[in-house]
Amino acid sequence: MSTPLILALDSGTSVIKAVAFEADGRTAAAVARPNRFSQTPDGGAEQDMAANWADAVGVLGELVARLAATRPGATFAALAVTGQGDGTWLIDAEGAPVGPALLWLDARAAPIVEALRADGAAAAAFRFTGTGLNACQQSAQLRWLAEARPAALGRAALALHCKDWLYFNFTGALASDPSEACFTFGDWRARCYRDEVSAALGLVAERRLLPPIVDGTRQSHPLTAAAARATGLPAGLPVVLGYVDVVCTALGGGIYGAGEAGVSIIGSTGMHLRLARDPAEVVASAAITGYCMPFPVPGHTMQAQTNMAATLNIDWLAGLLRQACRLAGAAEPTPAAVLGMLDRAAAEARPGAVLFHPFISSAGERGPFTDARARAAMFGFDQSAGLAEVARGVLEGLGFAARDCFAAIGGAPAELRISGGAGRSPAMRQILAAALDRPVRWVAQPEAGAAGAAMIAACRIGLFADMQSCAQQWITPLLGVAEPPDPALTTLYARLFPLYRDGYLAMRDLWQRLPAARETPDAS
Repeated sequence: MSTPLILALDSGTSVIKAVAFEADGRTAAAVARPNRFSQTPDGGAEQDMAANWADAVGVLGELVARLAATRPGATFAALAVTGQGDGTWLIDAEGAPVGPALLWLDARAAPIVEALRADGAAAAAFRFTGTGLNACQQSAQLRWLAEARPAALGRAALALHCKDWLYFNFTGALASDPSEACFTFGDWRARCYRDEVSAALGLVAERRLLPPIVDGTRQSHPLTAAAARATGLPAGLPVVLGYVDVVCTALGGGIYGAGEAGVSIIGSTGMHLRLARDPAEVVASAAITGYCMPFPVPGHTMQAQTNMAATLNIDWLAGLLRQACRLAGAAEPTPAAVLGMLDRAAAEARPGAVLFHPFISSAGERGPFTDARARAAMFGFDQSAGLAEVARGVLEGLGFAARDCFAAIGGAPAELRISGGAGRSPAMRQILAAALDRPVRWVAQPEAGAAGAAMIAACRIGLFADMQSCAQQWITPLLGVAEPPDPALTTLYARLFPLYRDGYLAMRDLWQRLPAARETPDAS
């Protein structure tokens, strides 16, 4: 009889996934479906909380049905839950949503963040959180809700994050994990809330909204009968609250237990991560940016610098190509085909022909600097630059952004492991290796976030004595060959990177002036 499977649910920004893992870390089955959200003209990004729960139930139910058909008699050891970070998911005293959730993409708190940074409040909180305040975070969004939707905030009994909301529905337990709780409202060293943070940010009254902190490596709750009926899973199954998705993705992507390495997640956003094995190794950002997150290993802390948009820049360029096909009356290729064509073109294009600032998000930038008005720019090219050079310039912009982010947290790691959709691109890996002057290694774990959450559950239920032994079995066999940096390309990028950085520093005044210049004149 086969050993019980560990299930993991990963509710991302645009996709929600359910994955079943064997005890040795191999993927047994996976199911995904879109995780829908809406955006508003004023910079809002919201998600229907009931729909999110329905999709979580649906994707898990589909996974259970698939396993029943392909592996009759399969049993389950645990369910782990992780999801998109930041954002604000309010529930009332009955556990019902108080309006839609605000996602990390929501930029409406940006003016509040600017004011808190200007008056020193953000710096006061940073002393405990190790995390730079930005509009993505629940603290800033609670301030915005207090001004824009005071009635809704008054009805709220708790402020959760995405994974916390799902965990509540699975178990009835109100909780947040150490990583997300501490980088928003707490102390990363002590792994607890700090009232000084709430006070510094003007959220003393909202302190009542914070749920208890539950560490999934040491505590779990049973699946309720109602959730069991909805998903087809057995009632009482241990449910483990994973750390925030970026921590889980780093864990599943090989940041721990298989040699010294950092991780870059090149997904919708760009996450650049290093692990400090002792508090003394943590390098505070001089610009008061980035994240400092407790890691699911005692004494370990993960630092992150995150550029707001990574593959969103590639998606933008691919969208332009599809628009061109429509304008020309030509058959429109599939998104996957367009991305493949762009990647092949970039691989063959002349390096350094176009310099690109990858600030394509309407929410601006958050790492290694914070500016809600930052916008993308392309410069330094002439008429000899074609579409292939533009495509390569976009990828090189992501490589320079990674270098910029790592520089803010102590420099590039000895080796980089890459995860996320763009990491499958040989051209992207070559560019990252040269931009950082470090070997790059692809980790063949297609669902790194779910895998990291499942690893936390595997340790919680005693399948492994510690995370080190789990990583040796789950991660080490999946490490690809280290791809060394190309010396000539490394030399070129070392010359271009200061221009990339000086370029966006020179643009900051223009970013401030641009919104007013774009205002439509009053017709009256």
